[in-house]
Amino acid sequence: MVRIDKWLWAARFFKTRSLAKKMVEQGKIKIDGQKCKPSRNIDIGNQISIKKNDLTWVVDVLQIADKRGSATIAQTLYAETEESIKQRESSTLLKKMEFHSTPKPEKRPTKKQRRDIKNFKNQT
Repeated sequence: MVRIDKWLWAARFFKTRSLAKKMVEQGKIKIDGQKCKPSRNIDIGNQISIKKNDLTWVVDVLQIADKRGSATIAQTLYAETEESIKQRESSTLLKKMEFHSTPKPEKRPTKKQRRDIKNFKNQT
């Protein structure tokens, strides 16, 4: 058994253990569908939901580690569910399509246009 914040750090979901602890405290991490505290111990077979940067990973714990290793070792600690993979791919595709569909100006606005934009924003 190992603490959830240590495992998230060892599995390389977060760069520092304190950042992993902060995310657990904010409720971004759920173990088997329930919110938890950073000191909660995890076992092999637990399902962990991780919300990070508008994306959600749902992973099954395959191995326990409390020390941070290489990225190849970290990938053996968990297995992401098929639903999670599909959901993340669709949301990233949607974001890319949204980004490319927004109109982009050909050049910067002039000083007069910037003033007009500023006045328009202040009116509302």
